[in-house]
Amino acid sequence: MSSTILPTPRKRALLTAALATLALAATASCSSSASPGPAGAGGVQGKKIAMITGVKSDPFYITMTCAAQAEAKAKGISFTADGSAQWDVSVQRPLIDSVGASHPDGLMISPVDTEALTPSLRQIQGSGTKIALVDTSVTDSSVGITRISSDNEKGGQVAADALAKQMGQKGSAIVISVKPGISTTDARIKGFTEEMAKYPGIKVLPTLYDNDLPATAASQIQSTLAAHPDLGGVFAGNTNTGQGVATGLAQAGKQGVVKVAAFDAEPDEITALKNGTLQVLVAQDPAAIGTEAVDQLAAAFAGKPVQASIGTTMVAITKDNLNDPQIAKYVYKAAC
Repeated sequence: MSSTILPTPRKRALLTAALATLALAATASCSSSASPGPAGAGGVQGKKIAMITGVKSDPFYITMTCAAQAEAKAKGISFTADGSAQWDVSVQRPLIDSVGASHPDGLMISPVDTEALTPSLRQIQGSGTKIALVDTSVTDSSVGITRISSDNEKGGQVAADALAKQMGQKGSAIVISVKPGISTTDARIKGFTEEMAKYPGIKVLPTLYDNDLPATAASQIQSTLAAHPDLGGVFAGNTNTGQGVATGLAQAGKQGVVKVAAFDAEPDEITALKNGTLQVLVAQDPAAIGTEAVDQLAAAFAGKPVQASIGTTMVAITKDNLNDPQIAKYVYKAAC
């Protein structure tokens, strides 16, 4: 979440009406089976891959799904995709059960919890489906033939260094994230708090969790401002949180005064970066995650070696470098 290091993991339940409309269109497109391509390695043609994302309307996962769909089509692999309506175990579990009943050859999944979904995934894996964990993962190392995500802990470190610079290395800072127990966002928080300890002039306040609701994040940042007038920086652990923090700061008249480092590079976040509400975006590469997952499953189908762990690139996007083509390519899509 995603999800998750500004997850999964690597999220995200409330997007703007326009973005939701685009996302629904993208999901409908991505949920159809990809027609077999003209070429494919032995043992790959005609195989079926199902994908379950963390939140299907999230541009991070839309970007990942679009890339995976294109790669599957090129390899002659049938591909379907679905995702949770919100970041919640009770919402994702029925999707997993449904996919399990269809017995695909491969499953790409961004689990929304590190523990709760493991029994279901073990059962699917035991029935012969090869699993690729994308963005987020589970604690049980026996689940999945490959795990592909960003180095989220490193991403948290990058966010800390960038935010400390923006703050002039003084004042209070706070992390607002989704919820505990998500592999990606937990790693981001760990990297951020450990790196920020290098700046003695900055006091890191206790982490707050918004349950992936922008409105909650907006309220939390306003309450924090009231309690800590020296608040100088915020690390938003995922996209929805970043949107909520931006809204709360604007409502409090603190836009640009309190510096914000956020994960991901979704359309709304890019707008916030341009207007100065967000100062730093740590962009992941969801397209590479989707492509690599299909490639690793295809290798497994063909009896070829599989990489057990793959880390993908992350870049720091600022207003100054946004127009650089080598940076702009990391901005996420709202539709295929």
